[in-house]
Amino acid sequence: MAVLSNHPLYGIHTLDSALGSLWDFYKKNFIVLFLTSLVASLCVQLISAQMNFGDITSYTNDPMQLLEKYKSMMVPFLEMAAVSLIFNLILQYYVIFNPLDEHPNIFISVYKSLKYLPAYIIILILFMFMASIALIIGVLVFIVGMIFAAFWLSMVFMFILPILMSEGTDIGHAISRTFSLSHRGFWSNMGWVALMMLIVMVASFMLSGLIMIPFSGGFLKILTHPAEASSMMNYTSNPIFIFLSAATGAIITPLMPILSAILYFNAIARESAVISANQNKEPDRVSVEDLYPKTYSDDHPDNPDNKKE
Repeated sequence: MAVLSNHPLYGIHTLDSALGSLWDFYKKNFIVLFLTSLVASLCVQLISAQMNFGDITSYTNDPMQLLEKYKSMMVPFLEMAAVSLIFNLILQYYVIFNPLDEHPNIFISVYKSLKYLPAYIIILILFMFMASIALIIGVLVFIVGMIFAAFWLSMVFMFILPILMSEGTDIGHAISRTFSLSHRGFWSNMGWVALMMLIVMVASFMLSGLIMIPFSGGFLKILTHPAEASSMMNYTSNPIFIFLSAATGAIITPLMPILSAILYFNAIARESAVISANQNKEPDRVSVEDLYPKTYSDDHPDNPDNKKE
C-alpha cells in the first residue's frame, strides 16, 4: 500500500476529482494508451471483417442455415474475446504500474501482465456464471432490474484486475476483496461506473456514426431502408473503414481501465484512512486507584468520598 499511495490516481475521490484525475492521466499517457488500444482494435476489426455479417439477413427465413452461420462465427468470436482479454490485461497493468516503475515501458507491461492471465481467466469463468444468474434475476423484475444488474456486474468487474495485480493472484482472496471493496461505497461506485458507461456508449455511437457517413451515406439510411442493409454492410471490409473504426475504438478503450484503477485506489485510500483513524484513537486511561477495589460502594453512607469537609 505504501508504494501504491505514490500513484497519481491514489486518493479519496469525489466524482469531480475522479473525472479530473481520469482526464489528466488520459492526456498524459494518451499516445501509449491510444497506440496499444489501436493494435487491439485493429486485430478485432480484421477478425470481424472476415465474418461477413451481411449474410445473416439472407438467412432469416431458414433457422438451420442461420444456426450454421452462427456456428461458423464461433471461432472468430473466441479470437476477438481472447484479443480483448489480453489487451485489457496489458492496459490495466500499464495504468496501475507504469507511474510507479523506475523504467516505464509498454513492452515491460506486456510480458509482466501475462502472469495474471490464468487467475484472471478462472475468475472470469466464475464471474460469467454469476452474471448469468444476476441477469436472469434482473429479467424477472423487468427492464429496471436488468439495467441495475448490468451496472452492478460492471461495477464488480471493474475491481477484479486491480486487486489481482496489486494484492496477488490468490483467487479466493481476489474474489472476497472484489466484493468487499466494490460494495464499500456501493452507490458512489455504481454511479461512477454507470456514468462512465453512458459516456462511453454515447461517444461510441457518435464516433461510429461519423465514420459510417462516407461509406453508407449516413448510418440512419440503414434504419430507414432495412432491406438494403446487407448490401450496405460491404463497406465493413474496406481498409479505410477498418482503420477509422479501430482508431475510434482506441480513443475510448483506455477510459475503463483508468476508471478501474481510480475505483480501486479510492477504495483502499478510504480503507487506509479508517484504519489510521482507529489506530490514532487514544484508549481510555486507567488510574492507579482503579486497580484496587473500593472499600465502600459509591452510595454507602460511610464512603469518605461522599463526606463533606
